[in-house]
Amino acid sequence: MTPRVRIIGPGRAGTSLHRALLAAGWDAPAPASRDDDPSEAAADADLVVIATPDAVVAEVAAAISPASTRVVAHLSGSLGLGPLEAHPRRAVLHPLVALPGPTTGARRLAGAWFGLAAEGDPTADEVVAALGGRAIHVAEADWPRYHAAAVIAANHLVALLGQVERVADGIGVPLAAFLDLARGSLDDVAEVGPAAALTGPVRRGDAATVARHLDALPESERAAYEALSEQAARLCP
Repeated sequence: MTPRVRIIGPGRAGTSLHRALLAAGWDAPAPASRDDDPSEAAADADLVVIATPDAVVAEVAAAISPASTRVVAHLSGSLGLGPLEAHPRRAVLHPLVALPGPTTGARRLAGAWFGLAAEGDPTADEVVAALGGRAIHVAEADWPRYHAAAVIAANHLVALLGQVERVADGIGVPLAAFLDLARGSLDDVAEVGPAAALTGPVRRGDAATVARHLDALPESERAAYEALSEQAARLCP
């Protein structure tokens, strides 16, 4: 029988997962609002997925009536199984992709990496398999570190490119040119790893060029440049 999935939370993550599961052939009614009664929303489901902000995951989970026939999961990458302790069958299903909207999000979820609780219910693995994804099983104590790495890979990378845009503003070079440079660097990291992919003045030990960069940068941009130069130096032999 086709599993029936109830998603609580009609935001970007919830609607992206809803569309992806529908495309995979699962029975997935439209996501419920947090204002709906979670116990009723979950009554006829095999799997309930809480797709709310982290701060209310525990509250929503507590409102769902526990049942040995129902799996309750959430999408947070930082909380682990703790907020679901009232449920005998529980899981974490964290998509390791950015979900900016339901159309793009659903497309990205197909074949994506997912962080799953190492001690969670195997139904989460079935969801990943249905989406053609790849599962990473995370130990309960490691969720904060796992999520920190995810934030660095996604959010901090976006923030860094925001700095690129600010620094290049007014010199006539579009952000698109630097994005092509960044894509090449990401491809290099994928092929040979961060240490071998590193190029530039820090890798060459060219302190004079680094000093010229700092002199040219506005004061507000120097701390980030210095901090990342230190991180680059850690990759050097």
